[in-house]
Amino acid sequence: VQLQASGGGLVQAGGSLTLSCLVSGTTMDYYAIGWFRQAPGKEREAVSCISTNDGSTYYADSVKGRFTISNDNMKNTMYMQMTGLSPEDTAVYYCMSDQSQWQMARSLCTALANRDGNVWGPGTLVTVSS
Repeated sequence: VQLQASGGGLVQAGGSLTLSCLVSGTTMDYYAIGWFRQAPGKEREAVSCISTNDGSTYYADSVKGRFTISNDNMKNTMYMQMTGLSPEDTAVYYCMSDQSQWQMARSLCTALANRDGNVWGPGTLVTVSS
């Protein structure tokens, strides 16, 4: 399975961006898939995840109400619409997936981030200026 994140860029505080994650090598049925970010000098953190079988979602408290995750199984693509961006959202954003039939929850999203054997792609850089 290969994942390619895109859509990052430079935006002013309060602005919006939509990230995309194209999944290849498999269909998206029964997957846990999510967005993770790493700011300079900080550890990678879970931002938002979705279960493709039932659409259940998880959002970190820091993005709840501002970010919206979605997936299009027909296009094998996951999206994250980000609004109300702040400089604290500046980071490299990565996507990751794993087979799962479970309803999405914080524990599942966190486990996805910390799974042994994860191969992280280059991600997409989001820079929010003040």
